[in-house]
Amino acid sequence: MSILEFVQNYGGSFVAGTWITVAQFVFASIITILISIVAGLGKLSKNVVIRGVSVAYIELFRGTSLLVQLYWIFYVLPLLGVTLPKFVAGFLSVGLNGGAYGAELVRGAISAVPRGQWEACTALNMSAATRMRRIIMPQALTIMIPPWGNLLIELLKGTALVSLIAVTDLMFQAKQINASTYLSVQAFGTALIIYYVLSRFMITPFTAYIEKRVSWRHGKG
Repeated sequence: MSILEFVQNYGGSFVAGTWITVAQFVFASIITILISIVAGLGKLSKNVVIRGVSVAYIELFRGTSLLVQLYWIFYVLPLLGVTLPKFVAGFLSVGLNGGAYGAELVRGAISAVPRGQWEACTALNMSAATRMRRIIMPQALTIMIPPWGNLLIELLKGTALVSLIAVTDLMFQAKQINASTYLSVQAFGTALIIYYVLSRFMITPFTAYIEKRVSWRHGKG
């Protein structure tokens, strides 16, 4: 079967799978960003309980496999009375895993802001919330945005695992097509190209734009 015939016959399945992959990525990214901010700030908290919970979450999700976490959320939680649809279990697993790594990016970026900035805020008698919102976080953003681009690409690649719980994403479609046609090169080659296109032409330009905007705004300040 020629490449053209393959695309004509199975292009629709790949498009459908790609939309599911993009949806998984978007929802997982939202969860990752929210949890990263909360856990990253929590790890810097002076409150022992908040700091302890943040550290426990980060260590647990960074220290265990995403695949194991996915299986726990989808297969084990129902035994404890919590049942999630496979689509939700998929992006939730990826998002929680990414959030643990993102939290360290947030913590590291905030800690990298020069101490003089913190001391100046104290001298101006700023509240903790105002200090973080107006002075510290804008500077931390310029530090954390570049590595966030890498994390988002890792999230995209991580979504391929959701096919193991029968989420009909891009990888699921590729495996189904391969199983019925045995055209492994075409099936997985097409999936590889689509993942690359999503990474190179969706995530990379987006993070570069955000980095430029944040740097410009900080420079204007």
